[in-house]
Order: sequence, then C-alpha cells, then structure tokens
Amino acid sequence: MIFKADARCPQGDRREALRRTCGQTDGSVKLGATIVDSLDTLHIMGLRKEFQEGAAWVRQHLDFDLVFLAKAVDLGKRLLPAFNTPTGIPWAMVNLKTGVGRNWGWASGGCSVLAEIGTLHLEFEQLSHLTGNPIFSEKVRNIRDVLDRMKKPQGLYPNYVHPSTGNWGQQHVSMGGLGDSFYEYLLKSWLMSGKMDEQARRMYNEAIEAILKHLLRRTPGGLTFIGEWKNGFVERKMGHLACFAGGMLALGVDSTPEELTADGSQAGEASEPKNHLEMAAKIAHTCHESYDRAAVKLGPEIFRFDGAAEAVGTRHVEKYYILRPEVVETYFYLWRITKDPKYREWGWEAVQALERNCRVQGGYSGIRDVYSSVPSHDDVQQSFFLAETLKYLYLLFSDDSVLPLDQWVFSTEAHPLPVIPRTVNATKQEPSLVSS
Repeated sequence: MIFKADARCPQGDRREALRRTCGQTDGSVKLGATIVDSLDTLHIMGLRKEFQEGAAWVRQHLDFDLVFLAKAVDLGKRLLPAFNTPTGIPWAMVNLKTGVGRNWGWASGGCSVLAEIGTLHLEFEQLSHLTGNPIFSEKVRNIRDVLDRMKKPQGLYPNYVHPSTGNWGQQHVSMGGLGDSFYEYLLKSWLMSGKMDEQARRMYNEAIEAILKHLLRRTPGGLTFIGEWKNGFVERKMGHLACFAGGMLALGVDSTPEELTADGSQAGEASEPKNHLEMAAKIAHTCHESYDRAAVKLGPEIFRFDGAAEAVGTRHVEKYYILRPEVVETYFYLWRITKDPKYREWGWEAVQALERNCRVQGGYSGIRDVYSSVPSHDDVQQSFFLAETLKYLYLLFSDDSVLPLDQWVFSTEAHPLPVIPRTVNATKQEPSLVSS
C-alpha cells in the first residue's frame, strides 16, 4: 500500500519510488512533507491507523512544540518576518530561525511571485479565526489591498511585483505557473468567508473577465485554451498547472449568490459572465485532449497549439508528467456541479493510466516523456500526488456528502478548510472531514 511505503521513510519530503528511498525537496532539512501533505487524505479515506502513525511522527519530529493547531500557529509566527518589507508584500523565502527573508534570484529583478503572495489568504485567515489573533489576517489583507490599488495593464495581473516599490516586474501574465493560485484564492477567500468578502469576489470577477478577454483562444480544431500573455502578445501554449482553471470557473458559477439577473449575471457592482460554466467545460475538454493525445494517456507539463499541433507537447523539456493533479481536480468540480458522467469516465481513464504507467515497486513515479509507449520513470513521487491527485480522484467517485462544497473550501494543495460562519457561534459544531 502506498501510504505504508511512505511510512518507511518518514522524514523524507518526497518518495523515490524506484529506489524505495527518501529524498529532500530543498536542502538537507527534513520536514516530512509527504507525511504532512497526506495526513488529511488518510483521514478522508478512513485510513485511521496510517493517520495516527503520521500524526505521531509530526508530534515527535517537527520541532515546533505540540501538534497541529499549535504547530500551525508557531509556523505562522515564524513566517511573519517575511512581511517586513516597505509594502508588506512578503519575500518568497524566510529563514524560520533568523527571520531573514529574500526572493528567488530568477524572479524578475528581485520581485515576489504573484502566485506565492496570493496563496496565503485562506491559511492565514483560518489562523486568525481559530486563535483570535488578527495579525495573520491583517498581513494577507494588506497584500490584497496593495494589489487592488495597483494599475493593471488591460486589467491583467502580471506575475511579478516588487516588495519594496510595489511596482510590477516583467509583463508576463499566466493562468498557469507563477499566477495560477492567486486567482483561485480570490474566489475561495470569498467562499470561505461565507460569501461576505466582497472585495475578493469583485477582484476575482474583474481578473477573470480580463483573462477571458485577452488570453482565451480557440484553435482551428475547435479546442479552447488560455494562453500566456507576454508584453502584449499571447503565446499559444497552456501548462498542466493551468488546467485547474476549468474547476475554478465552474466553482465560481456554482457558488454565485442567489441575487442573479434574468440573463444569469450577478446583480450589483461586479458582474459575472454567464458563460463561465461553458468555458469551464471547454477547458476541461482541451486538458482531456492533452491526455488522450499522449501515448501513456497522461498529459505533458506544457502543451502547445502551433499549426497542426494542438494540445501536444512539442519540445522535449515539456513532455514530462510528474503526477500532477490539476486535470483530475477540474473533473472533480465539474462532476460535482454538472453530474455529467463523462467526468467520471475521464477520471477513470486517468486512474488506469496511472496504474499502467506510473505504478512501480515502491509507489508511483513521474514519467519523462508521455509520448513514448515505454515509460521512462523519473523516480520521484511528489508529495502532492498523495495530497491532491489521489484525493481528487477519491472524491470524484465519492458521494457529495463527503466534503460538501458548501461547507468546505480546498486550499491550492487540496487541504480542506471549513467555511467560516458569517456569525461565529461557539456552540455550533464544525463540519466533519468525513460523512457520517
């Protein structure tokens, strides 16, 4: 069993599935990322024994004192120095012992990355809600306020912003890597707030309207994709990471308030195009095609739309698959919202492809070239495979009562967070991770 396999290298951040050994994601510090990332998956699937073993490891080895909430608070406090910049836009990295922060050397002249600074809101809001300490919420709300005030080229959010000046860096816009979860967290912040966070919903609507206006393209073969915007030009490619957008657009439609106009748009200041669900289905179809056109029936890291090549990875460095979840994530949301059986059928195709091509003796491994009928494994089982890919596949075939979408919001790493009640009632029971 895959979870038992990871118990044999408890301190590893990732599993080296062929050699059945442990690996670290960054440096020599052993944070047990695979265990931490998979704990809620174990709980949701009812694997109580494995969950308790993982919890015991966290209690014993993560040197923050106590377990879960106490550790989350301690980690949150250790992250706060990252926000000590002139704008409050945080650094990408912070030394948890010294509090010294810095950005990636490759990130557009010392800039922070949009997806990174935009993917703190859910977790920090939950910390403030659970502890009563407003500092975490204040930090992430300031990020959003800064971004909200900035002038945006054609309404678009570039992927880089400088933490000292508050200016945009390189003019590159992407729904995939570097940008993706910023948009996701705008919508999900509104959802987690009990649909009270009006700023988040307005910014989401405005951002998605600009994305669909400037980046959405349709190929001669009838495929719809979201390209990447660079200095005013659209590059005709889409990353596997961007395939989450189908699920996000569907979730945004399904969770729209009751106050709708006759044509399906949202009443009030912020309008929502009524075709978001249609766009979600088209993006899901394109991402499924990227899987179906590969020899192993799993999609490449990046696929292009150049001439006769549509939804195909054409460059050697783009043809790999590392057990990513975004495509099956979109299947999950569209199944829950539309109940179209094709999404379960596509999900089952992915399960079979994973078993056929990625299963190895010590777990599951990524593939170097999805267009080769004889898979060459990269010997890495990413922690997100347990936290996200397997979880979304499990939920795709589960009853809607397992983590209902009106009670739970998934973080960008697929960890379920409860919706914060509009009026916090201490006597109200929090929703359970598993159905009764």
